Amino acid sequence: MQFLYTAWTVKHKPESTVEIVGNTLAIKALRDWLQSWEKGVPKKRAAFLHGPPGVGKTVTVEALAHELQMELVEKNASDYRTEDAINRFAGLASQYGSLFGGKRIVLLDELDGLMGNADKGGVKAITNIVKTARSPIVLIANNAFNPRFRTLRSYCILIEFKKPSASTILKNLQRICEREGIQPEENVLKFIAQRAEGDVRSAVNDFQALAQGKKQLTYDDVSWLAHRDRQDSIFNVIKLIIYGRTSLGAKKALDMAAVDLDMLFEWIYENVPAHFTDSHDLAEAMDALAMADVYRGRIRASQDWSFMRYVVDYMTAGVAMARQNSKVSGWVPFRFPSRIMMLSRSKAERAMRKNIGLKIRRKCHISVSRASKEVLPYLRIIFKNNTPMAAGIAKWLDLDSEMVEYIVGSKAKTGAITAFLS
Repeated sequence: MQFLYTAWTVKHKPESTVEIVGNTLAIKALRDWLQSWEKGVPKKRAAFLHGPPGVGKTVTVEALAHELQMELVEKNASDYRTEDAINRFAGLASQYGSLFGGKRIVLLDELDGLMGNADKGGVKAITNIVKTARSPIVLIANNAFNPRFRTLRSYCILIEFKKPSASTILKNLQRICEREGIQPEENVLKFIAQRAEGDVRSAVNDFQALAQGKKQLTYDDVSWLAHRDRQDSIFNVIKLIIYGRTSLGAKKALDMAAVDLDMLFEWIYENVPAHFTDSHDLAEAMDALAMADVYRGRIRASQDWSFMRYVVDYMTAGVAMARQNSKVSGWVPFRFPSRIMMLSRSKAERAMRKNIGLKIRRKCHISVSRASKEVLPYLRIIFKNNTPMAAGIAKWLDLDSEMVEYIVGSKAKTGAITAFLS
């Protein structure tokens, strides 16, 4: 059974520019330019918004269209790569007002998708349309300074969107907490905001993945994020692989991730079952992952790294091409690998057991392993049932309060034991 959720990036999308996180000056610049059309066609007939992903470029255009009562005609430029396709959509839309005679904004998002071999006259067509547009055109890309945009830039006003501060993202997460009725522990939201590194959308996605279905959120629930590398959001990388349309596109997604290949394999393995709705597609995808795992095993056994190309092919292109009949129905969240999460959460516990074992070893002259397996269980019984004796043992072993709390499993009991020591 597939559980569908509403993405919080959609559910809590800003309804006005006041709710947009950061970039106040950029929003004002775009608003001023749009309002300048009321006095006639300006010298620059297009605005080129640029900046890193997830900082509010698209949502700003949508909010301003609503506030200024303008019809928004919005498409991803990467879906209209040829000159004919661009002209059919943007060319016509830029020359006429709305159906009821109102004002119109033409938005072409994701211009980065027109780069390289994917651009079949698209950038040239957009440039020609901008020259004669009779309605404001807004273009969006992560990098406006790609050499392919050189001519296009000269006909646009450039508006840069920057990464907002962690404190600004924190306020947005607090707003979502209030709406969802979630009570997080202190520093939980701050941690998520800092890990997002200025990517508002990623922060909200992370928060939903962690808090979905919960009313309480503890630091233990989010601490595993510290073990996650982020070059591009891992959610974006997995999406490009699982929903990839071409083998080459799925393989290129590998270059966008900073996580190592083994971690990426765990991400794909965890999420494939939830995102393939057709049983035959799922069987094909899992078979591809099984083959990738076979070659991973051969590499470990033989240290022959020439097998790596097969691992990459099967876990990226093999998975992507398995999707034939699976349909996208609603939003299905990407989940952190449960096996990695379990190891991350138990890492601190293993370290604590080892440190206590070292304390016992110094006094009892036994191995750390034996101390953990044979002595620690008896310490737990003593610490839970005999406070004075527990205090004496803690002092003899030189245990700190965290070690005592780990053994006794209760803050209140820990306080009673440490009270005997003072």
